[in-house]
Amino acid sequence: MDTHTNKYFTDRQNGYESSARSYPRKFPVALVKAKGSWVEDADGRKYLDFLCGAGTLALGHNDDGINKAMIDLISSGAPLHTLDLTTPVKDRFVETIFSTLPPELRSEAKIQFCSPSGTDAADAAIKLCKTATGRGTVIAFSGGYHGMGHGALALTGNHNAKNKVQNLMPGVQFMPYPYPYRCPFGLGGEAGEKAASAYFERMLKDPESGVTRPAAVILEAIQGEGGVIPAPRSFLQTVRRVTKELSIPLILDEIQCGMGRSGDVWAFEDAGIVPDVILMSKAIGGSQPMSVVVYNRDLDAWTAGAHAGTFRGNQLAMAAGTVVLERITKPEFLSEVKRKGRIITDAMLGLKDSSSIIGDVRGRGLMLGIEFIDPNGKKDIMGHPEPSGEIAAEVQKRCFERGLIMEKGGRNGSVMRCLCALTVSDEEISTMIDIFSSAVMEIDSEINNR
Repeated sequence: MDTHTNKYFTDRQNGYESSARSYPRKFPVALVKAKGSWVEDADGRKYLDFLCGAGTLALGHNDDGINKAMIDLISSGAPLHTLDLTTPVKDRFVETIFSTLPPELRSEAKIQFCSPSGTDAADAAIKLCKTATGRGTVIAFSGGYHGMGHGALALTGNHNAKNKVQNLMPGVQFMPYPYPYRCPFGLGGEAGEKAASAYFERMLKDPESGVTRPAAVILEAIQGEGGVIPAPRSFLQTVRRVTKELSIPLILDEIQCGMGRSGDVWAFEDAGIVPDVILMSKAIGGSQPMSVVVYNRDLDAWTAGAHAGTFRGNQLAMAAGTVVLERITKPEFLSEVKRKGRIITDAMLGLKDSSSIIGDVRGRGLMLGIEFIDPNGKKDIMGHPEPSGEIAAEVQKRCFERGLIMEKGGRNGSVMRCLCALTVSDEEISTMIDIFSSAVMEIDSEINNR
């Protein structure tokens, strides 16, 4: 047997890796090379990568500046693993992170380095807020995603990972998140936004609501796994105002939507708000594992060792992350993210008008979602055809066959998501649009000619 093929490696993976593996089921390849927005498999085939480590690779694969920073660090003889001991590399990394914060938070900021995954940042933030407030419950939002740990999973909306895991962290109250296309109140538009804001405020201020004052409120300014749903500015502003009035710490999970992906350094900036706590991971480590919690020092009620993690001192991630932060915070870089996002959005809106299987196109910057529907299916309370994970999966499959890697999300897995490198070129965007449009129109034709 040829031991250098996709089949050889994927057969071995299927034999030894757990049933929890997910991406290999959709993309049965063994990757051997990667650069920029492209990856190459063991059979020598190249793919345009619009997944990029689920948004982790903000500057794409093997960015020269990132690689140089890591090679220089290794060559210097500096320590690579330091627990929470400080180093010049760490000091510069923290200083760079703080420089990206709104001035009101920057002057009062503290940072907690966590275990490498973003799920630990969510758990750490909840522990922090419970300790600081002395309260025990947390408010999260339908459609939210905050990780797969026992605490973070309790804060996550999706049922699939939760149904078989009993006794998750108690005391989580879910509230509706504005979703214009499938408004939880059946209203949509500005009316739906106002209803979500009013509901949130009333539930927290009504002495008969049954919802006691929580230790924290956690949400994403743009829901990622929930289907790329941006929170309206007015809703975020209401949540911030109400939480401030009631002395409730507000946690913004920027693990996927932050680090320049929305066209702002942090997605919450668009609403002009300042949270009490920010969760950072994915792109913050410049392709290396890293997660941190940045928070207002007023919440710093922890004692030594209250939260720890063996791998919180990843120096390679700090060196690499500094390079990313310095690049993505430049105004011209962020302007390019917005410009490129508009190109894709305009193309997808045009495709929606030409197709019967796309229900909605949404997002900001280079965090975009295309929701697929069954044009012949039942309609929801808003009068829209129900979401179709089956059609989205078929689009994903045919894109992959044509050399484009994209991931799904949203209700029933019906939303194809753009999480490409922020450095993607116009030519690569054009290639993505061509492949995606071809797959969509082919499937659309088949459905309408049945």
